[in-house]
Amino acid sequence: MKLLIIADDFTGALDTGVQFAKSGASTKVIVGTEVDFSCVEETVLVADTETRHLSKEEAYDIVYELSSKAEKAGVQYIYKKTDSALRGNIGAELGALVAASGQKILPFVPAFPQMNRITKGGIHYIDGVPVTESPFGIDPFEPVKNSAVTDIIAEQSEILTCSISQADDWKADKSSEEIVVFDAISSDDLESIGRKIADNECLHIMAGCAGFGEILPKLLNIASDREADIPKLDSRFLVICGSVNPITVAQVAEAEKNGFSHIHLTPRQKLKADYWQSDEGKAEFDNICRVIKENPLCIIDSNDEGGNELTRAYALSQGLGIEDIRQGISKTIGYIVGELFTNPDVRTLFITGGDTLLECMKCVGVNELEPLCEMRKGVVLSKFTYKECSRYVISKSGGFGEKTLLVDLAKEIQ
Repeated sequence: MKLLIIADDFTGALDTGVQFAKSGASTKVIVGTEVDFSCVEETVLVADTETRHLSKEEAYDIVYELSSKAEKAGVQYIYKKTDSALRGNIGAELGALVAASGQKILPFVPAFPQMNRITKGGIHYIDGVPVTESPFGIDPFEPVKNSAVTDIIAEQSEILTCSISQADDWKADKSSEEIVVFDAISSDDLESIGRKIADNECLHIMAGCAGFGEILPKLLNIASDREADIPKLDSRFLVICGSVNPITVAQVAEAEKNGFSHIHLTPRQKLKADYWQSDEGKAEFDNICRVIKENPLCIIDSNDEGGNELTRAYALSQGLGIEDIRQGISKTIGYIVGELFTNPDVRTLFITGGDTLLECMKCVGVNELEPLCEMRKGVVLSKFTYKECSRYVISKSGGFGEKTLLVDLAKEIQ
């Protein structure tokens, strides 16, 4: 094993891990931090710590402990994978990596130019606007409150942070701890930054998202000619939507226009305890099975039709907070997928949203995935073992993909 990647959610772990898998490096993605590094056979291990929703103190402790274990095991490189929209405990987790590694310099490249997420003048932009003015600035669970990357880090860390607009001008000063944030607006910028980090002998610890991750296999000399075995997917295509991002909402609407059946879960179905064990819930589950049998293209959607006001009102009436809503919806969808998993009409699964993917995999007893390839940028096909058989899942973060993504994928696997 040469590289440990520490991610804070499941879809992010996969969209970064697949950058190495598609370059021929053997790669495994796991949930949790219980790792015996001496037993890891893969070149790259990606650990999803599920720290995005935790307190900064909890996130720090988890990343520190895992990084320390990796250091003691002699892992050559550690990459702290961050959200490409800078949600989560960015400062705390970067600080934990610096402290655990004993390194002075942590290069941080948050841009993902391939997905139109760039850093310019130290400001992080999503689709041309500062991140606070994007949908991530109004995220109901983790709104991003600053667009300046150094300010985001400073919210949770006292480590000196600087912003570098031109990588060619940078020379590492290793006299004190420092997080170095690099501007990047293109893939060429990422390549230049990587070379500069190597020139300054600062490759041991780095941070960024899947964007910078894409150049690392070559930079770290862990690419190979190994080719993944890409399966032919079954045309029975079930989409599980657990994201409120407007990009995913538009993709789902476009799919419905093009023949997908679209099942909206009601607020009670999503949030009422034991609903699916009631007579009404059992009847509704039978209805879901009927819809899936009648149409091989189907969507199960956690969003209310026309917005999520009904869910907010129901949650308020039940005394449920934002975290209750997030966990309740994810667990409900996970339960449904777990119950559907052995249904012969359910074959190719597409899951959007990290929390949703995690709960779905938990409910079928899976905590390891092997990323195989990108079907689109940020859209990952992975393999896992279920009852000694290989099964496959397609996943993506809520903010990724073109409007016609689901329609296009359905055509490809027909």
